[in-house]
Amino acid sequence: MLDSVRNELRGTLEEIRAAGLHKPERVIGTPQSATVAVTSGGNPGEVLNFCANNYLGLADHPEVVAAAHEALDRWGYGLASVRFICGTQEVHKELEQRISGFLGQEDTILYSSCFDANGGVFETLLGPDDAVISDALNHASIIDGIRLCKARRYRYANRDLADLERQLKEATAGGTGRTLIVTDGVFSMDGYVAPLREICDLADQYGAMVMVDDSHAVGFVGPGGRGTPELHGVMDRVDIITGTLGKALGGASGGYVAARAEIVALLRQRSRPYLFSNSLAPVIAAASLKVLDLLESAGDLRERLRANTALFRSRMAAEGFDILPGDHAIAPVMIGDAAEAARMAELLLERGVYVIGFSYPVVPQGQARIRVQLSAAHSTEDVNRAVDAFIGARAALGG
Repeated sequence: MLDSVRNELRGTLEEIRAAGLHKPERVIGTPQSATVAVTSGGNPGEVLNFCANNYLGLADHPEVVAAAHEALDRWGYGLASVRFICGTQEVHKELEQRISGFLGQEDTILYSSCFDANGGVFETLLGPDDAVISDALNHASIIDGIRLCKARRYRYANRDLADLERQLKEATAGGTGRTLIVTDGVFSMDGYVAPLREICDLADQYGAMVMVDDSHAVGFVGPGGRGTPELHGVMDRVDIITGTLGKALGGASGGYVAARAEIVALLRQRSRPYLFSNSLAPVIAAASLKVLDLLESAGDLRERLRANTALFRSRMAAEGFDILPGDHAIAPVMIGDAAEAARMAELLLERGVYVIGFSYPVVPQGQARIRVQLSAAHSTEDVNRAVDAFIGARAALGG
């Protein structure tokens, strides 16, 4: 590398640190759980974990771990291939069928991650004569996926139905091919839920399709944990659902597109992240099947998560913290200043609570926050300890 390039990169990194935007990576020496052991990054030791997407506490569930062990013996470690060559096993087809049934869709296709799933949809389905209309706060994977396609692009303000209709009118004025509305089911930095029923109504009015990334909902949102389409009663009106196996569904990795049969069939033929990426590891597929078994009787876990979320949100509000409204397990505590958010996260770690401060470019400038994520694995005592730690950290900051 040229010295001039190296120096430029060092300068950029120093600017990131000076602005309080540096994102250190702490290392944990235990399985993902309600309590983890931090082994590096300062203040090592056993701490309460309030920053994982382990919503139902299944990441270290003994039945999931046992299913993974059994799968290693039966299916091996990996396929060393892509799906259409020699990388499809029975366990992959079974998982696709189970996800389809769980989400009420006709078919499902597995990907290495939901980032890949979102990266493979738009280019495959949309061409220059088509239009895609995206919520302004959609996940980065949706934004990047849209960049890969040649469709006309429109953006509407977060959950703003009037603005969505304006974009639909503009997109369809004078005629268009396919029109696709795409939204997160739950917006990961805010915990806000998309108004899917109203979005589907507008889609019907203007002849558009609807796509939902439901990564932060499937497993625990809705009466049966089937996500935001179930919550809003529109499971039969959403055309495409993307999601992950790496959050509530066991916390490993892998993603999927569950959709109309023709959409999935075309993705198998032309979706580049699917065609050119190794198959999902069979151990993950088999463990995910066990997770789906557990979800059928996971009402108690969902109820515990709801109770933990309500307790944390109510206590934090009563203590005067600026916490974004809602009832989702993502509970953002707004700080504003990036450096202060990072410092509060450090103080919380000193008090035995592991959380992360989020700042630009993950969230807009001036809207730094600590995103607390509740889990069914947390006890009532854990939640109360977390709130008490926030109170102590705020006092240490002079608040």
